Amino acid sequence: MQKAIIAIDQGTSSSRAVLFDLDFSIIHIEQININTKYPVNGWVEQDANEIWNKTLTVTKNIISFAKEKNIKVISIGITNQRETIIAWNKITGKPLYNAIIWQDRRTKYICDDLIKNGLTKTINTKTGLLIDPYFSATKISWILDNIDNAKQLSLSGKLAVGTIETFLLFKLTEGKSFYTDTTNASRTSLYNIHENKWDDELLDIFKIPIRILAEVKDNIFDYGSTSKNILGINIPINAMIGDQQAAAIGQNCINPGDIKATFGTGCFILLNTGDKALVSKNKLLSTIAYRINKSTSYALEGSIFVSGASMKWLKDELGIIKNVNDSQSLASSIKDNNGVYFVPAFTGLGAPHWKPDARGTIVGLTASSGKAEIVRAALEAVAYQSVDLFDAMAADGQKPIEVKVDGAMSNNDWLIQFLSNISKTKIKKSYNSETTSQGAAILSSIGSGLLSSLKESSKFWKLNKSYNPIMQSAEIKNYRNGWNKAIKRTIM
Repeated sequence: MQKAIIAIDQGTSSSRAVLFDLDFSIIHIEQININTKYPVNGWVEQDANEIWNKTLTVTKNIISFAKEKNIKVISIGITNQRETIIAWNKITGKPLYNAIIWQDRRTKYICDDLIKNGLTKTINTKTGLLIDPYFSATKISWILDNIDNAKQLSLSGKLAVGTIETFLLFKLTEGKSFYTDTTNASRTSLYNIHENKWDDELLDIFKIPIRILAEVKDNIFDYGSTSKNILGINIPINAMIGDQQAAAIGQNCINPGDIKATFGTGCFILLNTGDKALVSKNKLLSTIAYRINKSTSYALEGSIFVSGASMKWLKDELGIIKNVNDSQSLASSIKDNNGVYFVPAFTGLGAPHWKPDARGTIVGLTASSGKAEIVRAALEAVAYQSVDLFDAMAADGQKPIEVKVDGAMSNNDWLIQFLSNISKTKIKKSYNSETTSQGAAILSSIGSGLLSSLKESSKFWKLNKSYNPIMQSAEIKNYRNGWNKAIKRTIM
């Protein structure tokens, strides 16, 4: 009987379950898109019950597929959209409110007060993070202050608040497991990444009681088993990890200096820094890459809030493209951008600018500008933002030599070649674009004893295509000068 691993990948755009064989080739994928709500300007939410029900559906479907094909599922690994927060009743398992998504900006006023009170250094030193609505702590504070019954349930010990993986684990195990992992904990602004624990001073700053938070474990741990009442079968869950860290493992970025860029709803670039948590002087984040057997590896990270989301906006809201794949042919149909630049600050700007109030702009439009210019500008914006992060990493002493890319937008050859050109960097695309799911499956395989270590998993990474820079320096300078002017106009 063939053996396999399931990776549950709950992302911002969809819930999916991926069935991997023991060589980490994909056997089958089940996927359902997730709806996103924008109830107020700057607010971004998803229905927590929808997240759960659709994750449950894809997991049930992948288990049924495995059963039909006589495949034995050994274990499950979970990976998830990070910083997103759900509050629920520990007794009933029912959410109190919609999931507040990582892109949400509603807590800017809380962040402003923290900065005014001189807490930037304290929070950055302990967590490696900056003060921004992006992170989870202010979302939790907002829930406690604004959602009916939240404080009452907290006082009675019935409130649970956690990131997506914690919520899914709780539901899959029918309430028996209430854990989070170090990578997700490190994105909350409540976790001391140096001492590897919830930090009492940070909890006090954000006025969050520790009793509502899950216990933190390594990325590989016996997290429990799926309930028969939920899935009809007991399957061990032995790995959990945030999606960007999972992608880094799937890309075999397990040595200091290894770097990956994942182009999904947003774009997230992680640079492995080994056992040292580097302090960035250029507004990058220091975060936990993974923790296995009580040994922690760290990373520098740059976060771009809008990447693939701009393509969805062009398709769904403007109707400029009928399919995301159309963007490549439109971008290549013109010889340059005709001076058009698009800064997609729909929910503010992330690294290295950190401007939560910024909003999207398109500059340089003329009567001759058409949809090709706008689509190309949206693609170029992904590359420009990425290069801004590469520059910040170089200024912090870690200049990228080559970058591994993944995610849906990495399938756009025009974009990846433009990124190589504008960054003067060699780009490598993985044969498997589902590297986030693969990372979770690798950890689950180690937890199941099928692999001995991350090092052993490196043999499963396969190159699909390499991109080398071919643009002249004068042309690069011209493009980047235009981008820098567009950024200044956006944040002035």
